[in-house]
Amino acid sequence: MRQASIKRKTKETDIALTLNLDGEGKADIDTGVGFLNHMLELLAFHGQFDLTVSCQGDTQVDDHHSVEDTGIALGQAFREALGDKKGIVRYGNFLLPMDEALVMCAVDLCGRDTLGYQVNIPTQKVGAFDTELAQEFMLSFARNAQACVHFVQMAGDNSHHIIEAMFKGLGRALRQAVSIDPGRAGETPSSKGLL
Repeated sequence: MRQASIKRKTKETDIALTLNLDGEGKADIDTGVGFLNHMLELLAFHGQFDLTVSCQGDTQVDDHHSVEDTGIALGQAFREALGDKKGIVRYGNFLLPMDEALVMCAVDLCGRDTLGYQVNIPTQKVGAFDTELAQEFMLSFARNAQACVHFVQMAGDNSHHIIEAMFKGLGRALRQAVSIDPGRAGETPSSKGLL
């Protein structure tokens, strides 16, 4: 079973997270950050991952630590659930339209961490959510999943729609990347023989 359970406790956050890569898209999310809850529910649904997240963080300061540390825990869960990565497709990409927004997400589960972020979010807030935290989340996720993750925004004026397109696109791209390649089951998806 390609599953992982992560517990992460610091002076700023206390997180418990479970992930099943071969789930049905069920999510039970409580990060203490309403907008992030919604985005993670969308990621799980579009990735068909079962995901539970509980985060108690110092949101009386701001949402930064809760968002960053949730990204860390989710990245760690993906890395753990994938194990040796034998048989996976490895690559995934999706071009996601969300009303006027259009965002491409591409993923390589290569064992090296990179975030390409060509996104321009026009406002500083979506509700109470600091929009700069979208990039912070994705950076934390990419580093800890040891994945190469790229976002390219092709259109979009509405900050909510742009960020939503990113999370949905990430879910869809990851769904492709973690799927089993029937032609190479049991093989390491690299010409080098090692990821």
